[in-house]
Amino acid sequence: MASARLRGPELEHDFVRDPTLGYEPHGRYGTVRYLEHGFPNPLVRWHYHEEYELHLILRTRGKVFVGDYIGQFEPGHLVLTGPRLPHNWISTDTPPEGVARRDVVIQFADAPLRQAGSLLSELRDVQPLLDRARHGVEFFGISDATGARIERIRQSASLRRFAEFVDLLGELAACTNYRLLSTVMLQSFEDDDSMARISSIVDFITENCTRATSMAEVSARFGMTESRFSRYFRRATGNTYTDFVNRLRITKACQLLMDTDRYVTNVCYDVGFNNLANFNRRFLQIKGMTPKEFRRQAEARFGQAA
Repeated sequence: MASARLRGPELEHDFVRDPTLGYEPHGRYGTVRYLEHGFPNPLVRWHYHEEYELHLILRTRGKVFVGDYIGQFEPGHLVLTGPRLPHNWISTDTPPEGVARRDVVIQFADAPLRQAGSLLSELRDVQPLLDRARHGVEFFGISDATGARIERIRQSASLRRFAEFVDLLGELAACTNYRLLSTVMLQSFEDDDSMARISSIVDFITENCTRATSMAEVSARFGMTESRFSRYFRRATGNTYTDFVNRLRITKACQLLMDTDRYVTNVCYDVGFNNLANFNRRFLQIKGMTPKEFRRQAEARFGQAA
């Protein structure tokens, strides 16, 4: 059995959200909470929580970690993270005295929006956005407008704040210039039956991706010919069956590389590859770095500059 390489992400509870760290105090907010902080700050750590967070970076550059994604950030970097998705931003160009205000953040819970969407048809338009946020969404071209909207939210309260927040959700939901950060994401379907069917297919593939499961086996299981399944699956996920399986395997590999001390060779076979060269090639293609480089960079996610 592999021993733990590094501690896992820290679960952030509400009772530790001290206003001295940058959180709004209880009584100042309702559904929508505002947060700002500088760097360094105790909030800069590898962590997750039950709420969504919209992060806008105002100052500094560095490395961002969202789930199994590792990338670069700079001022204007705008990301929505979903519930229980680990994340951290590590600045690497700060002056010796640090910076007083690096991030502005909007935090909100999942259940109120889901419940409201079941009653108010106008709010259903944001459901696909909330689903995408489970994997982290980086937005492009709207940072200035979003920053202005966040400032209005900060300055408002009660119904006026919620109205500004709903406008913000609408702007994010309408933005088409974005990318998902942490894993493959499904495309939206107009009817529940289609969505349920592709979800069942994806669940089956996810559960079995580390063993040699052919497209013929999966298509037969769900009552389709291979050619029909291939077209259907690509339309639903944006990926071929083989590419999707490889992405799932690489995602699992990232988790093992981050959280265990398993050798890269062992990780290769653990996630279903039977050839180390192919594993390294696929990993580089999907993550933009080798498995060893990924593990080395991932160690910075706890709050120390690399």
